Amino acid sequence: MRLHDLSDNSGATKSKKRRGRGPGSGLGKMGGRGIKGQTSRSGVAIKGFEGGQMPIHRRLPKRGFNSLNRKEYAVVNTGQLQAAVDRGAIDAANPVTEEALVAARVVRRPRKHGLRILGNGELKAALKITASTASASAHDVVSKAGGSLTLDPKVVAPSAGDEA
Repeated sequence: MRLHDLSDNSGATKSKKRRGRGPGSGLGKMGGRGIKGQTSRSGVAIKGFEGGQMPIHRRLPKRGFNSLNRKEYAVVNTGQLQAAVDRGAIDAANPVTEEALVAARVVRRPRKHGLRILGNGELKAALKITASTASASAHDVVSKAGGSLTLDPKVVAPSAGDEA
């Protein structure tokens, strides 16, 4: 077999519609755009326009709220830590930090405000964990396993509302 012998399966490729190329093409004269009007011309931008009626995206109420001062943590459950120890990605003898979890691919990438540990799942290994914050259940799970959980809040840049 040679390169010039290769071809797509029949029906795998579809030829482009050639508009405005005469009546024989089936899309001649006005090219499927109809007669006159805004949409027959180029540069049409009427996505949400409803003929002067209030558009639906303006009629419906807005929902939700995103705080400007929200904290972004890399969240890890204790069950995920145990799974990483079981597969050998984390060494129980070394301290567990956010950088170690990124290297072990437990956390995808470092977050702005650090690491948060949650107590969902079982933990058998005695780990020395350093995190920005942790839930009360995470403290209980880690201490029952014989490990320690140190909180070291990573402050990047305090915002105006944080000063007290």
